[in-house]
Amino acid sequence: MKKIKKKDIVIVISGKDKGKKGEVLKLLKDEKILVSKVNLAKKHMRPTQTGPGGIKEIEKPIYISKVKLVCPKCNQPTKVGFTFLATGEKVRFCKKCKEMIL
Repeated sequence: MKKIKKKDIVIVISGKDKGKKGEVLKLLKDEKILVSKVNLAKKHMRPTQTGPGGIKEIEKPIYISKVKLVCPKCNQPTKVGFTFLATGEKVRFCKKCKEMIL
């Protein structure tokens, strides 16, 4: 089980976008993630039959070690722990407030 999943809210802890919050859009294979409105780059697009061209901003992947999960309960960046429920299900929990993260 991964510590960060799709649709989690994370905060960037290092790099040029330090302090920015965003939602995880995609998890990539090589320990990288796509976060909304973080690590933006300009891409020059050629016009096609389906859409106009121009300069568009796209999100580039960042390493998963550069982000921390923001706990939905205490709203602070936190480390993630794992525990097992009585049913045997493995769940994540916030190490600051000890609440489960679903």
